[in-house]
Amino acid sequence: MFNQILLASDGSEHAIRACEKAIILAENNPQAKIIIAYVVDGTTSKSDVLHQWNSVDLDQSRKAKLIISERKIKDKGIDYEIKILHGDPGPSIVKYANAQQVDICVIGSRGLNGLQEMVLGGVSHKVAKRAECPVLIVK
Repeated sequence: MFNQILLASDGSEHAIRACEKAIILAENNPQAKIIIAYVVDGTTSKSDVLHQWNSVDLDQSRKAKLIISERKIKDKGIDYEIKILHGDPGPSIVKYANAQQVDICVIGSRGLNGLQEMVLGGVSHKVAKRAECPVLIVK
């Protein structure tokens, strides 16, 4: 059974589908907890700061990207928390997953940044290669 489920999310359609799979993994396990991880990289951080004038608005705009996933998890009554990570998405997710010894990482096959998927090989691929736990990549 998976008790600690790490859901890597950026608010994309693939991330929302990944959320639905994480819910399926957690649904019949009262000990399950979904940790929603959102990674702020340098480009995202710079853009966010230019569009938001204070830290409260900045934090709220980041969490707004996760609102659909959060609502789906809440509606099922599953324990969850949101973690905002900083750095390059792939390595940041891997570092967190390995340090926290999560039972499984659930991630969408593509995120919001299509260029990064083509050029760098994708965040999901990096996570699958380096995470010490099983990784479920959702199309």
